[in-house]
Amino acid sequence: MGKTSKDKRDIYYRLAKAEGWRARSAFKLMQIDDEFKILSGVTKAVDLCAAPGSWSQVLSRRLFENDQNARIVAVDLQPMSPLPGVIQLQGDITQLETAEKIISHFDGENADLVICDGAPDVTGLHSLDEYMQSQLVLAALNITTHVLKREGNFVAKIFRARNITLLYAQLKMFFRDVFCAKPKSSRQSSCEAFVVCLGYNPPTDYVPSMWNPLRLPTYEDLEKSTPINQRIVPFVACGDLHGWDSDRCYPLDIDDLLGPLPEKYIYREPVQPPTEPAYKHAVELRRKGALAKATNYLAQTIKHHVPKIQSETGIDDEVIEGFENFFISD
Repeated sequence: MGKTSKDKRDIYYRLAKAEGWRARSAFKLMQIDDEFKILSGVTKAVDLCAAPGSWSQVLSRRLFENDQNARIVAVDLQPMSPLPGVIQLQGDITQLETAEKIISHFDGENADLVICDGAPDVTGLHSLDEYMQSQLVLAALNITTHVLKREGNFVAKIFRARNITLLYAQLKMFFRDVFCAKPKSSRQSSCEAFVVCLGYNPPTDYVPSMWNPLRLPTYEDLEKSTPINQRIVPFVACGDLHGWDSDRCYPLDIDDLLGPLPEKYIYREPVQPPTEPAYKHAVELRRKGALAKATNYLAQTIKHHVPKIQSETGIDDEVIEGFENFFISD
């Protein structure tokens, strides 16, 4: 597989390189903003799980057009290459000190907007991946309750799954309106979507805590009621529906192509590869031919005894089975 194959398969990857974006995900945020106007009037924004920085790029380009004094804080566990005008914070979003550092960069004020395009490394076990993603969203929501001002907005990536209505219900407890958005640049074959939460309005007497944002006086009653598992939010397709198709393969030389791409194909390197990705060591081992390969013995699973209970996190037998298949013996 040559360098040009991905340019054929992914038009948004190709467009991102041509326009100087660090990742194709920049188009997703722009299309969400075009639909919901989430960046309108924003002067203080937080980008959680920011690396490699494409969403921070969108924030800097669009916010600084209207206000040169806008402040943007990008947070990630991994280091990220610098971006002009973006304050970078290497930290854990599950720690209170990270929230305190974010507030300090805003001179003690809360943010107008919090966005999160983070996702765990997928395992291929769909139930497990969907569960882990929902927990990441709840972690992002947790720190958001510390740093977001009232009537502020929150956007996060989700994986649409069987129990996604529970996540919608949890988010509705904190926001006036919740939408499920699917940008045109997000592949239709992917279960990826984005929750767009507008109007932060936490329950009365709610005190933000890093332990569990859902331990509210009314939550247990809501959890036991039927509607909590039947919350339906509006689904919104974002982006020009006559635009580029993220699932289609395009030829390298495109006739009558409008925009930044020339008609004669030119290969471009990625704008900014990740500096310290989690898979860096594995890639180095693979290049040396030292990466371990799976064997029949390693494929044997250990069955863990897990109580068959339903909790407020949405874990169920299918997810438990995924954990059993994921943890294998030495």
